Amino acid sequence: MFLEIVTPEASIFKGEVESVTVPGVMGEFQMLNNHAPIVSLLQEGNVKIKGNTAIAEAYQNKFSKGDNGAMVLPIQSGTVELNDNKIIILVD
Repeated sequence: MFLEIVTPEASIFKGEVESVTVPGVMGEFQMLNNHAPIVSLLQEGNVKIKGNTAIAEAYQNKFSKGDNGAMVLPIQSGTVELNDNKIIILVD
């Protein structure tokens, strides 16, 4: 599954991942390979990324290491779209 995370400044992450957990406005939810298409608003919380994540050096300071080796990105708000195993997350 391919993930791209975009901020107003730049695209801070692009790559293949195993799973992504996001803070939806109705609660946290996880997306795995072959998940049904979805569009959702995001609230303040953490985006958790599992998989072989290689983050560009310029943006490593935005991420931290979470449980089970997951990479964690704190966000204020945003939107997520998943379609055909491609996730695009727009964050503030």
